Amino acid sequence: MAFPETRARRRTTVLATVLASAALAFMSIGAAAQDNTTTLGSNESDEVPKLAVQNIVDFCQEQAGISVTVNVNDHNTFQNSISAYLQGTPDDVVKWFAGNRVRFFAAQGLLSPINDVWEEILQYQTEGLKAASTGADGNQYFVPVYNYPWVVMYRQSVWDEKGYTVPTTMDEFKALGDQMIADGLAPLALGDSDGWPAMGTFDILNMRMNGYDFHIGLMEGREKWSDPRVKAVFEMWRDDVLPYTQEGAAGRTWQDAAKAALVDKTAGMYFLGTFAAEQAAVEDIPDIGFFPWPAVGSEFDAENAITPHLEDRLDARIGPLLAAFHEADVEVVAVHAHVEDVEGAHGRPAVRVAQGERGEPIRDHLVAQRLELIHGRGDG
Repeated sequence: MAFPETRARRRTTVLATVLASAALAFMSIGAAAQDNTTTLGSNESDEVPKLAVQNIVDFCQEQAGISVTVNVNDHNTFQNSISAYLQGTPDDVVKWFAGNRVRFFAAQGLLSPINDVWEEILQYQTEGLKAASTGADGNQYFVPVYNYPWVVMYRQSVWDEKGYTVPTTMDEFKALGDQMIADGLAPLALGDSDGWPAMGTFDILNMRMNGYDFHIGLMEGREKWSDPRVKAVFEMWRDDVLPYTQEGAAGRTWQDAAKAALVDKTAGMYFLGTFAAEQAAVEDIPDIGFFPWPAVGSEFDAENAITPHLEDRLDARIGPLLAAFHEADVEVVAVHAHVEDVEGAHGRPAVRVAQGERGEPIRDHLVAQRLELIHGRGDG
């Protein structure tokens, strides 16, 4: 692709996560850098995604002829301090999340529109991805790179050995949980030392029981947490899910919970994003299966929501921030949107789902499952 020779100076931009996703979100919030140089703040501190980000950045540098310095931050520390980070001396480009999690910052004047970039890359994206990249003002603020669904994962070999079948209703889920307990397994792994995994569990239960529109209204403050419908979600969680949940979750990381289900095989299931499979060895990935959270018997089951963190909670304490957005940052955004073989750039079979050109070959087990699941829902 040919890149424009000049770009206007801008406020911050975000290259964010799409559909419960994680994308490299442009937040050009620091002071302007020198020509053809920029910095990227990444929250991918775990080994596999850290390598993936660096490989993609290396690709961008080669394609655009720029220099990118990657500053890696501890994932959870970064998430918990994002407001202070943005008000301090942030990097030019920052990796963040989509939906309301980025719209909030855009509404605060922290981000820079990149509509011109989207005019060039829309042919490689879908209208749904564009919508997830659009602020409340109608402008685009980030570019998706990859995405992943939140689903229930398990080891197929364990299920074959025990004779387990995928539950499609909560009654079937509880019956399966009872059988797993009898077999000496913790039915549902959970590691919630960081807080957000349990939030994802609430999200999926709320969407199953009350629908996507109510859930997003709750996240945006248009619905009340005191609503009886919210109370009903917590009651179902208490009665139908917690009895089958791995004990000691508050003192366990999500990585250790993933290992319990997907590596050590001491738990039968694990509900999280498919990035959890990064904890397994590459050779074990073909043995990992997954399915959407079972139906709860509500009128909203047909929505079959699988991405609870598409829209998420936000820390609302952030002040106005203006910053310059320079040419090198725009080059990074544009190149990210044109990676032709981003699975290869990730350096290993894709566990998260890279966003490339429509129709690009699918070479990975989990990617193929994920696409079958999403396209089977009719979302396109």
